[in-house]
Parts: sequence; structure tokens; C-alpha cells
Amino acid sequence: MKTVNIHEAKTQLSRLIAAAQAGEPFIIARAGKPLVKVEALAEKPGKPSRLGFMDDVAVPDDFDNPGGDGIDDLGENT
Repeated sequence: MKTVNIHEAKTQLSRLIAAAQAGEPFIIARAGKPLVKVEALAEKPGKPSRLGFMDDVAVPDDFDNPGGDGIDDLGENT
């Protein structure tokens, strides 16, 4: 596992984070003494995707016009 000092971690943080996300964790040290380990977080298993969660729901053809033209006819009789 790679060890970097604080100064290098500050100047190369984006590159180091990208490497950690790719499965290469690293340690940040001060004066050669390890302080912290940086590694990618594991995604939460079992969390369902929201895409396609209502694939089996049918939308009626008159969804935008509930009641059809009969509603318009009711107003003409008054």
C-alpha cells in the first residue's frame, strides 16, 4: 500500500482519490508516521435502483383528459 506525506496528499489529492476509487487505497503520514488510511467506500448492497420501478403500471389513454369529452358537454347545458 502506498504511503504519502501530507504535503504530497494535498497537492495530488484528486489523483490519489481516483486511485483509491480504482481499488488502490493509500496511507497519509506525517514525518513518516502513518496517520490515516484512505480507501473507497463500498456501495450499499441491496439498494434498489429507482429506474424502472413502475414498469408494470399501465397509464390509461385518457390520462390527460379524465372523463373524456363528457365533462365538456356538462357545462353547455346550463
